[in-house]
Amino acid sequence: MLRLHYNLEKISMGMVAAIIVVASIGGIVEIAPLFTIDETVEIPDDLRPHTPLELAGREIYIREGCYACHSQMVRSLADELDRYGPYSLAAESAYDHPMLWGSKRTGPDLARLGGKYSDDWHVAHLIDPRAVVPASIMPAYPWLTGSLDTSLLQDSLAVLARLGVPYDDEMIAAALADAAAQSRPESDGAEDLRARYGEDVPVSAFDGNPSHLSEMDALVAYLQSLGRLTNAAYEGLAEEDGS
Repeated sequence: MLRLHYNLEKISMGMVAAIIVVASIGGIVEIAPLFTIDETVEIPDDLRPHTPLELAGREIYIREGCYACHSQMVRSLADELDRYGPYSLAAESAYDHPMLWGSKRTGPDLARLGGKYSDDWHVAHLIDPRAVVPASIMPAYPWLTGSLDTSLLQDSLAVLARLGVPYDDEMIAAALADAAAQSRPESDGAEDLRARYGEDVPVSAFDGNPSHLSEMDALVAYLQSLGRLTNAAYEGLAEEDGS
């Protein structure tokens, strides 16, 4: 075998062809399961898509590179379960385009972040991380207090709908109104938002100022949604404990 490899190294085109063959086998092994993903991943009945405001926050999360330091996938290891909660299920990310599982943890995993801290904590942490976590190495994001650009929200929902996310025509048409209503608890539109996305959707003046729709509102709304779009992981853990 070593002699065969040695002789192959002396034939440049042969070596290139061998590399292509081996790389292709590896690619096929990784890609082939994706063709059966609809059969292997069962979408939970209670899984809801992100609201327009949460979706805008997700885009800010990607824009600011948060995914480079934070994963969103709890592994099925004892220490991770103790720290973060139930391990992540593929079905929880069924509506994510792209998925943000990640693999690098300069900061903690965020898959179960929703509801762990208050809105005020998130705002303070994003503006000045060291103010709430003295040892934090996370950069500050004070510019997130600026106004949120909602001009592409309807188009974003429409594109995701074509990819299989269950946004209907009513949701798409009401995207701008729903984004504003989610950050204004006392508004008439809050009930319409919940009628479309469910009673559990958090409605709050996320940045503390309900009269101004900011990027901070969107990002905090998104962070508060993480791990709260379905109860499938917690139900699965309860079944395992019962068995």
